[in-house]
Amino acid sequence: MTRLPVKLYTFPLSGHAHRVRLALSLLQVPTELIEVDLRAGAHKQADFIALNAFGQVPVIDDNGTIIADSNAILVYLARRYGNGDWLPGDAVGEAAVQRWLSVAAGLLAFGPAAARLITVFGACFRAEEVIPRAHKLFAVMDGELAKQPFLTGDKPSIADIANYTYTAHAPEGHVSLADYPHVRAWLARIEALPGFVGMQHTAVAPAVDA
Repeated sequence: MTRLPVKLYTFPLSGHAHRVRLALSLLQVPTELIEVDLRAGAHKQADFIALNAFGQVPVIDDNGTIIADSNAILVYLARRYGNGDWLPGDAVGEAAVQRWLSVAAGLLAFGPAAARLITVFGACFRAEEVIPRAHKLFAVMDGELAKQPFLTGDKPSIADIANYTYTAHAPEGHVSLADYPHVRAWLARIEALPGFVGMQHTAVAPAVDA
């Protein structure tokens, strides 16, 4: 039976949705993009809640298999389509990836991603808290990336995909990457991967880092 493209329920400015779109593109999985109008509240309507009870993008529909949550989707795609290249099968390798998935869901989300939410969506975070938090994270990432080209070693994994978007777009939240040369080099390596697709940038007013 011919498989249909994977449906990706997305929003153009969502970094969580972009990490899934990036994974699908890197894995060369045929994809149908379905834009969910977050500003109009489409993600809180009954038809979307039926896909994800939390009312959040992204969600994928892979020929009837529904998966919600960006990191869960990355794990699914790596196992389903990655041929073992994007999520190691050994305990140590998988733990290394999980460490950075936790960073993406925690330190990244409540640091650079939160700072961006203030400027792009008007979210009620405190810039004086989230911007310093972002710099602490990037200082650690820069140190780790000084020792290896990707977050978990010599090859890219879904750990890199999960952390790429909000790092690359951190300047939109007034978090400069100027002091993190290894992070910037890592971003460039990801952007050079075959199949890379970026997320659109949003212009924001200049400000001084906290």
